[in-house]
Order: sequence, then structure tokens, then C-alpha cells
Amino acid sequence: MKKILAIIPARGGSKGIPKKNIKLLGDIPLIVYTIETAKKCKYFSDVIVSTDSNEIAKISSDSDMKVPFIRPAELATDKTTMLPVIQHAVEFMEKENNVIYDFIVTLQPTSPFRKVEDINKGIELLVECGADSVVSVVEVGNHVHPLKLKKIVNDSILPYFADEPEGILRQNFEPIYRRSGDFYGNRRDLVMNENKFYGSNVKGFIVDSRYSIDIDDEFDWFKAEYLLKNRL
Repeated sequence: MKKILAIIPARGGSKGIPKKNIKLLGDIPLIVYTIETAKKCKYFSDVIVSTDSNEIAKISSDSDMKVPFIRPAELATDKTTMLPVIQHAVEFMEKENNVIYDFIVTLQPTSPFRKVEDINKGIELLVECGADSVVSVVEVGNHVHPLKLKKIVNDSILPYFADEPEGILRQNFEPIYRRSGDFYGNRRDLVMNENKFYGSNVKGFIVDSRYSIDIDDEFDWFKAEYLLKNRL
């Protein structure tokens, strides 16, 4: 049985939406959506919240989620990347539990509508495929296809990446995808020994765009409220 640590990273500061991670979406704090989904996953050895905020820690604990530490302030700034946050959590938990994990899964609270089936799918792929990491992706609409991206040079509109074939029909564009934010899975040694979050061998799986959102600003929050009211 593989040992898998799930980490829900949730810092207290947020410029776009103040106290975003505990703001009520419907009548539930945002982070609780992710907590409740993570608790249903059948593969996790341990699930924790990593936060610098006592308020987030209390709400998480009240939802029966383990908060084993308060994250150091230097790992909770606007410029802090995900890698050192995850490394800190892994190091703490491995020392605390006298265990070495095989895989690490990161579940951002800003993707509240992820499905437990997608978490399980991501873990199964991570364990079986031998990749450095596995991420969830969502299809991007053709209206923002890279072939349609342009730049302006001396008032002339030029291709940003490559020439857009003249007259190409929308349905003939090759499907493209972006990271959805729902699931990030990594080999433990990639994170702790190789000091990387993605690595060179990254696999992806597609999630349903109807339930996928990564809340960053007020407009994203508006979309999340719409999804909650009309699609879930």
C-alpha cells in the first residue's frame, strides 16, 4: 500500500478576495468544500491543512481536519511559491509520524467543486504511470486558442506563436488544455530530493469544465456562486 500525503495549502492573506479561503460560498467556508471532498478519498494515508492563520486552522479543525502546525510567516507571503510550502509540510509530517511518503497530493481550496472520483483517478494515474507528476487539466475554448493570439508591432498585428490558417473553422482547431487547479500529484522524491514541483515527465487527465474553477478574483467568485446555484 503506497503512503500518500494530501496537503491543503491555505494562507490567511489574499489581496484579490480578503480572507478568501474562509469566505462563505453559499453558507460554507470555501476551504470546507475541499476538506470534505478530501476526507472521502480512499487512498490518502494522511490529510492535513497547511496554514499560517489561526482562524483557518480553527475552521479546519472544526471540520475534523488535522492542522498539525501553523505555517511560518516566511512561507505565507504573496511571493511564496508552492514548492517550499509543500516541502515544509512533508518534512514536518514525516518527522512527526516517522514515515517516508511515496506520493504527495496538493488540493488547493480555490477549487471547491472537484469530485472525489477525479482525485482517485489522479492518484491511480500517479501510482501506475511512473511519471514525475500528474495534474488535472480542463479544455480551453477555441476563442482563446493559441493560434488566435496576436501581438502588435509598429501598429501591425502579428502572430504571437504561429500563423493562423486563413479561413480555418472553429471546429477544426486542435483541442487545447490548461491546468485546472483541481489536482496536483507528485513523487515524494521529486519534491524533497530533486527540489521540483512538476519535473520533466508530467501526465494529465481531463476534468469536467462544468465543475472546474480556480478562484482567484471577484469575477471567479461570481462564477463559483453561479455554479453552486445552477449546476451542482
